[in-house]
Amino acid sequence: MLPLEDDFSDILRKASRGTGTDPASLAGLDLAEVARRLGLDPDKLAASRAQRWHPQVELPPDVRHHPQHPHPSNGYVFFIAGTQRAALVDPAGIPANLLRVLRDGAYNLQYILITHQHADHCDATADVARAFPDARIVMHQADVHAIGAYASKALLVRDGEDLPFGDDAHIRMIHTPGHTDGSVSYLFKSNVFTGDTLFAGSVGGAYADVATYDDILNSVRSKLFTLPDETAVMPGHGPPTTIALEKAHNPFF
Repeated sequence: MLPLEDDFSDILRKASRGTGTDPASLAGLDLAEVARRLGLDPDKLAASRAQRWHPQVELPPDVRHHPQHPHPSNGYVFFIAGTQRAALVDPAGIPANLLRVLRDGAYNLQYILITHQHADHCDATADVARAFPDARIVMHQADVHAIGAYASKALLVRDGEDLPFGDDAHIRMIHTPGHTDGSVSYLFKSNVFTGDTLFAGSVGGAYADVATYDDILNSVRSKLFTLPDETAVMPGHGPPTTIALEKAHNPFF
């Protein structure tokens, strides 16, 4: 079972940075006041401090997870059973490991989906693209520079755009800026791959050039939390969760 990406101290650090609050100003305050000043939910924050919650969510049968060594990030392959038509989410880490995953699954790779520009989510793009030249690289325009020469080959999808995937399936791109300007999430059936926007019990840090901490919170509230509660969340770090569980347990909301 994967550990949570962020513990109590990580949550305080991200919220302090996002709100521009000096952590020293929180010293000696009770937890409810700390939560108020940081815009966090006090009951959910208390549960985080007590380590009372961890999601128990199984991977769907048409999703495979692989760790992206040496990065501490998650990679995924999802596919249409029978045809093995597949999409790879976030090509990163040791290329040979990724190619082994794809080879062992005998996948017909149609898309290389990249959630954002950070190296631990896209630094093996070139190697995978060379091995699967017919697969389309999909990325948001604001982040595509991170893949170098392959940027010119990428399919630059827009918010809400659907990508055809097999005879009667599709993949929806959801622009969720905040962690980076071009951060996106990908929705396939009842699964959403959120990169570093939404984690189990936390959110990604705001490191965009233009987008802000408020944007990442708004991306979750207005775009991810409007998905059905049963939607499985496959984050870029940490364990899978669901929309319902994040509404109930994430201190940022």
